[in-house]
Amino acid sequence: MIKRFIGNNGLRIVFEPNNSVRSVSIGIWIGTGSRFETKQENGVSHFLEHMFFKGTKSRTAQQIAESFDSIGGHVNAFTSKEYTCYYAKVLDDHAKHAVDVLSDMYFHSTFDKQELDKEKGVVLEEIKMYEDTPDDIVHDLLTKASFGDHPLGYPILGTEETLAQFSSNSLINYMDQYYNADNVVISICGNVDEAFVDYVQEIFSPMKKGTAEKSFIKPSFNSDRIVRKKDTEQAHICLGFEGFQLSDEQIYSLILLNNTLGGSMSSRLFQEVREKRGLAYSVFSYHSAFHDTGMLTVYAGTAQKHLDELFEVLMNTIDTIRNDGMTEKELMNGKEQLKGSLMLGLESTNSRMSRNGKNELLLGRHRSLDEIVEAVDKVTLKMVQDTSNKIFSKDYSLTLISPNGEFPKGVTH
Repeated sequence: MIKRFIGNNGLRIVFEPNNSVRSVSIGIWIGTGSRFETKQENGVSHFLEHMFFKGTKSRTAQQIAESFDSIGGHVNAFTSKEYTCYYAKVLDDHAKHAVDVLSDMYFHSTFDKQELDKEKGVVLEEIKMYEDTPDDIVHDLLTKASFGDHPLGYPILGTEETLAQFSSNSLINYMDQYYNADNVVISICGNVDEAFVDYVQEIFSPMKKGTAEKSFIKPSFNSDRIVRKKDTEQAHICLGFEGFQLSDEQIYSLILLNNTLGGSMSSRLFQEVREKRGLAYSVFSYHSAFHDTGMLTVYAGTAQKHLDELFEVLMNTIDTIRNDGMTEKELMNGKEQLKGSLMLGLESTNSRMSRNGKNELLLGRHRSLDEIVEAVDKVTLKMVQDTSNKIFSKDYSLTLISPNGEFPKGVTH
């Protein structure tokens, strides 16, 4: 059972006890990411995440790492378009120690200039590594093609130019704006009791209340085409279709549609592109849901000489599922796959902590597994068909990285 607590400063804590395990997972979820950055500060959310691990007033970067390694625990963080998370998983005996270190990082990171300059070099190498991975960068280009100059189109890592401008003051100013109690959720799952929740509330009680309001300006979905010539072994192609926002009631219809299209090994794209024709090793689709919009992405990589055929197969498969719909068997299989992956994915404390943290931060509510299963079971073929018509009746965005930098036949641009 998920329990919800609100501190005097407005900080929300969600707690799911589990006394059948010996682990505890703790996550600090902040409602900010690249979407809330200006063009000049693009990448600051991700860079700030890095700097949290570079030393506090009482711990060096090495001591932070050793504080978890020495107890057999794990600590990490990640940044997305709309949120940032710092998390740890430890044995229940070390739960208070984990909170002590995480809170030290949160409240007392020094952002030392020497460490800051070194970390700029690290993140710059991360950007370059990303640029050397065409099957990753083609997805970043797709958000640019789909959302244009809206912040949802910004790269999470930022750019070399914006990275160079970051300073200790700019990090502190950004924290003052978004790292406040009204914009933070702490999620806990594992073998601890409410006395531990009280301890967490006390440790994080100095967190200030919020002063700045987040503004959501819904982006328009563009059907732009971006191609980049690059000396690669394969051509990497992405198609983007406007999807649904996170809270949309049709989200389960879209998840089932995606599963049949390219979300599993039995999906139409996987079977048609890889198994029947041998055109690609990697082909799949997925849906990204944001606060007020979403995107269904289709990706495949193939040899340059097969690009025209691959594109034709991708579009024919999409047209077929839009015109003829899914079969009853596909719908039933999809429902069981969705329910199975959901339940299997929640077998670890870290997975449950993540689910609860995101639900509280982004939706402000928690559906039980029974409620989700009921919602999935209620999806009909007609509901999926209606969703398919909404998704695929509009134009799409497209990005391509290939050796010759030329669009496949049939692409209008």
